[in-house]
Formats: sequence, C-alpha cells, structure tokens
Amino acid sequence: MAYGQVVVGPPGSGKTTYCNGMSQFLRLIGRKVAVVNLDPANDELPYECAVNIEELIRLEDVMAEHSLGPNGGLVYCMDYLEKNIDWLQSKLQPLAKDHYFLFDFPGQVELFTLHSNAKNVIHVMTNKWDYRLTAVHLVDAHLCSDPGKYVSALLLSLSAMLHLELPHINVLSKIDLIESYGKLDVQDLSYLQNHLDQDPRSAKYRKLTKSLCELIEDYSLVSFTTLNIQDKESVMDIVKLIDKSNGYVFAGIEGNINEFNKIAAGPLDWDYYRNAAVQEKYFKEESSNEENDVSE
Repeated sequence: MAYGQVVVGPPGSGKTTYCNGMSQFLRLIGRKVAVVNLDPANDELPYECAVNIEELIRLEDVMAEHSLGPNGGLVYCMDYLEKNIDWLQSKLQPLAKDHYFLFDFPGQVELFTLHSNAKNVIHVMTNKWDYRLTAVHLVDAHLCSDPGKYVSALLLSLSAMLHLELPHINVLSKIDLIESYGKLDVQDLSYLQNHLDQDPRSAKYRKLTKSLCELIEDYSLVSFTTLNIQDKESVMDIVKLIDKSNGYVFAGIEGNINEFNKIAAGPLDWDYYRNAAVQEKYFKEESSNEENDVSE
C-alpha cells in the first residue's frame, strides 16, 4: 500500500515549488519520497524527478503535430496518459513498496472540472493499485485581497473537491506575501457579499453573488489552511493534515481498534514522528541556522 499527494491548482499557485519544498521536508523527517511530474508543460523542474511524463509524451510535439494550442495539447497529453496507464504503472510499481508519492499535475482548471482523463488516472491509482492519496488544492493567497476573486476560488475548490472524489485539503499558498496585497476578512461570506454589492461593477450581479455564496455555505465543505513553504512549522501542519486524511498515520497500527479510535478522534498532535532521531536532528539544524542568522 502506497501513500501520497495529488497536487493540483490553477497556474501560478505554486504547485512545483510546493512539491520541491515538501519533498525536501519529508526526506528530512525520514521518508523516502518519489516526485512524479505529470505536467507536460513543466519544462524546468527544481526537484529530482522519479517519473516524468515527458518520457512518454511531450507537449511541444503534440502542439506541432496536431496544430493544438497549450490547453488543447494538455488535454491530449492527459488523454494519452490515460490510454497508456500501463506505462505509469510500470514506472511506479518498483517505487510503491517503500516510497511516498508527490504527483505534480498540470494547472489547467478544465482538467479537473470538465474533463475526466486526469480523474480516471487518479481513480485507477486509488481503486486498482490501492494507493492512499490526498488531493492538495493550492490557491494563491493574493486572491484573498479581492472579494470577487475569492468567491471564484471557493467555487473552483468546491468543484475540484466534488470532481476528484478524494480526501481533499485546500491550501492558501504564498501566505507570507499576503500583506503586500492588503488584508481582508474572507471567512464571512455575508461580508463579502455586501462588499461586492457596493462595487458598481458587480452590483448588477447581486442575485448571482447571493446564490453563489449560498451554494458555498450550503455545502459547508470548503475551508482553507494556510502555507508558507519556507516555514517548517507551516509545512509540518500541512503534513499532519494530509497524513491523517489519507491514512498514513494509521500505517503502523495493526489490529488495535482502540489505537485507531484514539488517533482518528484525537487532535493533530499525535505521536507522529516515526524517525525521532532524524526529526530531532532536523530541528536542531534549523535552530542553529536561525541563531546564525540572528548573530549575522
């Protein structure tokens, strides 16, 4: 049984940066990590790639051969991956025994809201290969500074949650930059609705805005956690959420229902560090680095 993350989100939300930072962090706490690039448009990879879709198909070749634009080319590449799922299985199977997977997917929204190819690939991994995956949906935190953009981000997150049918965590990325965009209380949708109604450009869409806000509140599914990929505590909080959602936290427990219930119903601060020596070494190194930075 393999565990991992399906990293999705709009272009520019920081998926590749997230995969790079998350892989480094997980290795520091003692896990073997395999990053799988399934984005044919991802030319420059900052991380060490265990599996790369460009070994199977290249976006530039598809665009040239079929006279397609970038979006159409990506849809074609995902269709091709779905048809050649055996290739992906052959690449992942040797790693599945002892590696934790990070799947870096394309950022085109329509792949996770309109088309079924990426969804079908994920369903094969979860249903046939018995992978335990959590969808990590990244949204750029700067959207919080604009009510209209934030409502759109909520709808996009809700749509992705319903479409992918996975344990799902919505993440506001680049939270360390939010102050440069201004502050806004985005959790109160009634406040956002009133704020939008005061904008002459959106006042005529008052009924639509009200209906959209009611839709989001009625489902009561969409919430966000924040992430600064440069902050170890912020990354650790995300890891705890993911490990509990995909069942990684239960991996070392066999046949003890009391232990299962204790962790399932308990807080996130469970006894979680499987490699305590590595974890202690990591935080000592980080503390030493911080002290050096202060002294300089």
